[in-house]
Amino acid sequence: MSQEAVQYDKVQAQEKWQAFWEEDETFRPLDDGSRERRYVLDMFPYPSGDLHMGHAEAYAMGDVVSRYWRLRGFDVMHPIGWDSFGLPAENAAIKADAHPATWTYNNIETQVRSFKRYGLSLDWSRRLHTSDEEYYRWTQWLFNRFYERGLAYRKDSFVNWCPTDQTVLANEQVIDGRCERCKSEVTKRKLNQWYFKITDYAQQLLDDMPLLEDGWPDHVLAMQRNWIGRSEGAHVDFTVEGREQPITVFTTRPDTLFGATFMVVAPDGELAQELVTGEQRPAFEAYLEQVKKTTEIQRQSTENEKTGVWLGVHATNPVNGELVPIWAADYVLADYGTGAIMAVPAHDQRDLDFARKFGLPVRTVLDVDGTNPEETGVATVGDGAYLNSGILDGLTDKASGVARIVERLESEGKGTGTVQFRLRDWLLSRQRFWGCPIPVVHCETCGEVPVPDDQLPVRLPDLRGSALAPKGTSPLASATDWVNTTCPTCGGAAKRDTDTMDTFVDSSWYFFRYCSPGYAEGPFNPDDVARWMPVAQYVGGVEHAILHLLYMRFFSKVLRDLGLVSFDEPMLRLLNQGQVINEGKAMSKSLGNGVDLGKQIDEFGVDAVRLTMIFAGPPEDDIDWAEVSPGSSLKFLQRAYRLAADVASQPGVDYSQGDAQLRKATHKAIIEITQLLDGGRFNVAVARTMELVNATRKTIDSGAGGADPAVREAVEFVAQALSVVSPYVAEEMWELLGQPPSVANSTWPTADPALTLDDTVTMVVQIQGKIRGKLEVPADITEEDALAAALADEAVQRSLAGREVVKVIARLPKMLSLVPGK
Repeated sequence: MSQEAVQYDKVQAQEKWQAFWEEDETFRPLDDGSRERRYVLDMFPYPSGDLHMGHAEAYAMGDVVSRYWRLRGFDVMHPIGWDSFGLPAENAAIKADAHPATWTYNNIETQVRSFKRYGLSLDWSRRLHTSDEEYYRWTQWLFNRFYERGLAYRKDSFVNWCPTDQTVLANEQVIDGRCERCKSEVTKRKLNQWYFKITDYAQQLLDDMPLLEDGWPDHVLAMQRNWIGRSEGAHVDFTVEGREQPITVFTTRPDTLFGATFMVVAPDGELAQELVTGEQRPAFEAYLEQVKKTTEIQRQSTENEKTGVWLGVHATNPVNGELVPIWAADYVLADYGTGAIMAVPAHDQRDLDFARKFGLPVRTVLDVDGTNPEETGVATVGDGAYLNSGILDGLTDKASGVARIVERLESEGKGTGTVQFRLRDWLLSRQRFWGCPIPVVHCETCGEVPVPDDQLPVRLPDLRGSALAPKGTSPLASATDWVNTTCPTCGGAAKRDTDTMDTFVDSSWYFFRYCSPGYAEGPFNPDDVARWMPVAQYVGGVEHAILHLLYMRFFSKVLRDLGLVSFDEPMLRLLNQGQVINEGKAMSKSLGNGVDLGKQIDEFGVDAVRLTMIFAGPPEDDIDWAEVSPGSSLKFLQRAYRLAADVASQPGVDYSQGDAQLRKATHKAIIEITQLLDGGRFNVAVARTMELVNATRKTIDSGAGGADPAVREAVEFVAQALSVVSPYVAEEMWELLGQPPSVANSTWPTADPALTLDDTVTMVVQIQGKIRGKLEVPADITEEDALAAALADEAVQRSLAGREVVKVIARLPKMLSLVPGK
């Protein structure tokens, strides 16, 4: 039989080893303390359909880590579950006149089959779904704990409203003014909504980032820092004519107070409604209707033409006693800061544009570059000498100016130094059915009453089809038998809250539940979490840098404060994979450039698809499927398999009797591939494996044959190295080699240092810092021999020109530096 005819059957291998792993429970952790534990976690899949190319890349990356760590002797937990609440299921149910659960759980079973086919080393005993009553009971239990601590509350406010999905969105779910899910343009709507008080943890979320700097990508941490947006400054009180309470504004530059010539408040905030005079109200109401039609992105754009209306009232500048007019303008947002600003037009471009539009005064209080903003129309920003600033005139240092103004404000009771954050509280109410019900009833006598823990879960009623159609309010409101209930406190008539929770609540704690599958005394057993967490490696897309990753950090800190966990951060390392694109563009139906994962697997096999994903480039880079070749990957895997078929020696053979050069190549590969996998350079590890395959084939074909012990040693390591990427062919090779199943249960080899040393190396000879010679010398050369070899070299002799060497600096065996006398 020709060598090319020896091939592994990719389909038969998949079926065979799936069955073995399942029966053997190969990937179920021991959890007995005999090994160091490591928790590998893939971001929650959503059951929107079968697995696609993006899934194939993301889950292949996590599986490399999980399989590699198992081989290195760790007890690895690598669980799976589904983030199974959400709008896609609800929309599908409306269309099919069915219940969302039908679509959801059918899709989950489809994905289960695909995950198993894809050869992932998952512990199926920990499987969970967030839409199971057994899970969302504990989501509600956690809500109650947040409520007790004042971290869950309701308020009336203008919220982001998606007119297509007919539900509110958190700020983080609005991308460039559009719904991050359906891309519809987001509008504003005033509703009474539930919030989590994430702002209480803003400083902690910043302070703990150094704990992540060695394990998380820098750009993810930068995105979170920017989103949290810590600003140091002062709260400044402006008294208002005819109003008992002053207006408090936050400013990062209280030292520019002498340049504040007007104030601006958000037109859609309560303050504007309170301040506007009767004479100005018609103009204000007309302006407010105009503002409601614009998005926050449009309002914040520096290119947007400034609009506004005077409210007919003045405030008093606390440092100079001047009356300043109060305007409503759309470039101030109601939910940022206090919803009001002091306008210093000389040194803020938006304020300057507004002042020039409406003829308001401009006063320069910082001499930044000697120009006059009122004349140039360009605000001067930065630091400079103070002028027109009373007690600050003559100062040039910003820190001194800020400190002096804050000291005066505090002494006069007109302000305080403070810190503010860009981060807003997490809006978690959703006006849709397929989500976790908020466990609160509303009683006319008792007000808001959390449902007692022993009455959880609050189950969803049986709604389906047209009853789920969006109506601007939650579909749950129409389920009157469900809504009408009794108050747990007084026993009187009450109504259930009809909002459901944002699905990001579900995914903010699922990784804890994996530690305690089936636990019935709480959301998880703290002892289980203490054994397995923090997570050693988290894998997922960078698109979750703000949403999920910020929320789950917040949840973990609250759970720590509840005494349920003992650590500050739940994920030690984060790996972001890139996208799988095609012909330079994201795959989409409209572009017609989609690639069907199932068809790729049918044609080339799981091993080849996984190898192609890993070998295409660094994990964080995008993969253009038009530029890679799963066919070539399959050919390589068949070449590797044929090596195993050629091995003629028996297991346990004495490797030391084998070909020296191949042994050296094998042990160098062990060291290099170990370092590469540890460093997340999976694609280069594959390249080194390919080099070892070539070296082994060369040794066999050169006459040594398959009986050489060094060939067995090399091929066994090839099987182990391939098992983290292409597990089916690796199992087939391991079986051919006569080893007991599974290769996943084998032990990663340790390299012999003596076999990794080069016989000779190139030694560079420098004279006064300049390279004057390159010599091939023994890898273990002594300094005495190295100096003798250098002095004997003709090029070195010419450079020394007879001068005596007075100093030798040796970095052997690669460098020798000589310092000659004068």
